[in-house]
Amino acid sequence: MKADLLLTGGRIFLGLAEGSSDALAIRAGRVIAAGDDARAAAGPGTRRLELAGRLAVPAFNDCHMHLMSVGLGMAAINLRPESGARSIDEVLARVRRAAAAKAPGEWVLGRGYDHAELSEDRHPTARELDQAAPDNPVWLVRTCGHVAVANTRALQAAGIGHNTPAPPGGLIERRGNELTGMLAEQALRLVQAVLPEASDADMVEAVERAGRHMLEQGVASVMDANVGARRGLAEIHAYEAAKAAHRLPVRTYVCLFGHPAPEGIVREAHRAGYTHLSGDDRLRIGPVKVFADGSAGGRTAAMSAPYLGGSDTGVFVWDEPTMHALLAEHHALGYQLAIHAIGDAAIEQVLSGMEKAGAIPANRHRIEHCGFLTQGQRARMKARGILPVPQPVFIYEFGDLYIKVCGRERAEASYPMRSWIEEGHFPGASSDAPVSTTDPCKNLFTMVTRKTNKGTVLGAGQALSLDQAIHALTFNGAYVSKCEDRKGRLLPGMLADITVLSCDPFADGIEALEHATRADLTIVDGKAGFDRHGELA
Repeated sequence: MKADLLLTGGRIFLGLAEGSSDALAIRAGRVIAAGDDARAAAGPGTRRLELAGRLAVPAFNDCHMHLMSVGLGMAAINLRPESGARSIDEVLARVRRAAAAKAPGEWVLGRGYDHAELSEDRHPTARELDQAAPDNPVWLVRTCGHVAVANTRALQAAGIGHNTPAPPGGLIERRGNELTGMLAEQALRLVQAVLPEASDADMVEAVERAGRHMLEQGVASVMDANVGARRGLAEIHAYEAAKAAHRLPVRTYVCLFGHPAPEGIVREAHRAGYTHLSGDDRLRIGPVKVFADGSAGGRTAAMSAPYLGGSDTGVFVWDEPTMHALLAEHHALGYQLAIHAIGDAAIEQVLSGMEKAGAIPANRHRIEHCGFLTQGQRARMKARGILPVPQPVFIYEFGDLYIKVCGRERAEASYPMRSWIEEGHFPGASSDAPVSTTDPCKNLFTMVTRKTNKGTVLGAGQALSLDQAIHALTFNGAYVSKCEDRKGRLLPGMLADITVLSCDPFADGIEALEHATRADLTIVDGKAGFDRHGELA
């Protein structure tokens, strides 16, 4: 039998070890050959895709993002800096416009502001939000997702008053005994508990909407990194419903929310048969997530040394006995662990707990983000096969803030991609969207240049070559999700998931990745999932 589709006329990146080819043949949703063998596999009925000098790569795998949250967030106020939200006045103007379109008492929700990118270099306050929306509760989540601001109506709805104590692992900010409206970490859940609940239909629509958006970015596989945190098993059911209705555009690895019951869903999910790796290549149950700390930009990542300008060292979400007990329980149930830890103190808490639980390389336990760690911690991770799942794009979006809050030395050493690769780790580069942009080209640009969005170079010695960076967003994403035998490279027998970029940065230069490069075509199972120019129509 001949090929269904033949790609020619450009560079086709097969894999880090395999290099590139100038032709690729696909049949029945699988790669069957490359190079001369691919051309020989073409027949009269074979469709042909002319790359015209563009680069084709294995479809990107965003192995840590929040698909449903991205989809639901598309209905909220966009406060990301690149949208133009660069001052308190602009944030308040957007809140004011949103409130004007709602009935009194309806919630006004926003996501993505970065106080360090606002001209005032601070968070909006409850008083300011009260003035912008006096008749509506307002809830604005910082880009990191670990800090948010609320107005008075929202605080009242959550039962938060002047004397309300912060929950363990959380922060309710006060100045002069007055609530500022800023909450962090576990305190966020006080407001989240009273937010309007997404319906089953809302969740399916969100998954489909976000999945199509990811295909437009050149991403064919994702891990939703916190399923069940809001509506429990109903969120898994929404994914199943989306798949059954052919409304799940991307391959999805479901990461279960692993906090203690009643918040966490692991015990209930396990009893219901959602065991590790159950499912198929479109929808599969993956690891369990527990939060150990917060974010470096929000000064809540747990560090061994204080942040600059104070004595604060961040927040531990759980004390060590509780964290270690959770890790041991989930490990014993057979789940892969994917534990959020950014600061070195939190990484130590998690790493020691994984060691105590008996982690071995076959488990492929993961430390998500893993931003500020020591060489000794890297060595211990390698010995146990514990994998880092970093977001290099954090350097691009938050690197200058890291210098401000952590100092240049710590900022330079953060997210050490080259060290991980040289030491034999498999760092799965990812976005953590909606925390950062979903655009994988920004991630590639950051890994190769180590530049922030202001042009600051952080840790030039940790920069990667372009082929290493692509490998981190493709093969490594598959490896940390235990599916590298099926995707992440374009070899015979592998899934025909392919992204065609709008240029070839190997030939045209790295700088184009920052703003000019985009996905022209995303192929899933050998068929067009996204086709910007109708080339496979």
